[in-house]
Amino acid sequence: MKTIIIAIDGYSSCGKSTMAKELARELGYIYVDTGAMYRCVTLYAIENGLFSGKSLDSDALEQRMDEIEIGFQRDEATGKAYATLNGRNVEDAIRSMSVSERVSMVAKQPYVRQKLVEQQQGMGRNKGIVMDGRDIGTTVFPAAELKIFVTASAEVRAERRFKELIDKGVEANYSEILANVKERDYIDSHRAVSPLRMANDALLLDNSHMSIAEQHQWLVDKAKEAMKD
Repeated sequence: MKTIIIAIDGYSSCGKSTMAKELARELGYIYVDTGAMYRCVTLYAIENGLFSGKSLDSDALEQRMDEIEIGFQRDEATGKAYATLNGRNVEDAIRSMSVSERVSMVAKQPYVRQKLVEQQQGMGRNKGIVMDGRDIGTTVFPAAELKIFVTASAEVRAERRFKELIDKGVEANYSEILANVKERDYIDSHRAVSPLRMANDALLLDNSHMSIAEQHQWLVDKAKEAMKD
């Protein structure tokens, strides 16, 4: 079987990261969470006072992009991957509502996207990767052998996000999360640079009413079809 690039795009809180991680594990591929990369930049901006409320000092962030080093490491105890920001484990911090409310503002900055896309393309030179995000199949890897576009209703996605935060012991409000999901959908779909859209040759996966096991099997089947010589 040939080694390929698998690009998984779609709306926020569709479970793209979870399904991409499991698919990569099943295939023995490398998993790259591009959404986490943008969240890391957002966390850096927050921690360094580059936000005033939800307003970003874009010029200041652009000048400091070279200070931001993002990586992914594997926790040997759990087998799970986690994101690092300048060598620090920030996996939990980048999932906070504070970051979620601001990440679209950071992600739409052309200089941020350019720098991170370059890093992402470098990760895919040898193929054998599963990468998820908003523009992987359209901008980062337009020639990927398998492209998946994931969607689900805003209400279902908000409920999943709400339960995730509650399970982690984080205080959460469903109405606020639903409003955030809808706002991010609009911003992601209408930004000037690499807007969220389904590639013409992508396969659509609506997982609103699918179990994790069902969507995993669907993905594995599609991947194995694409990997045939």
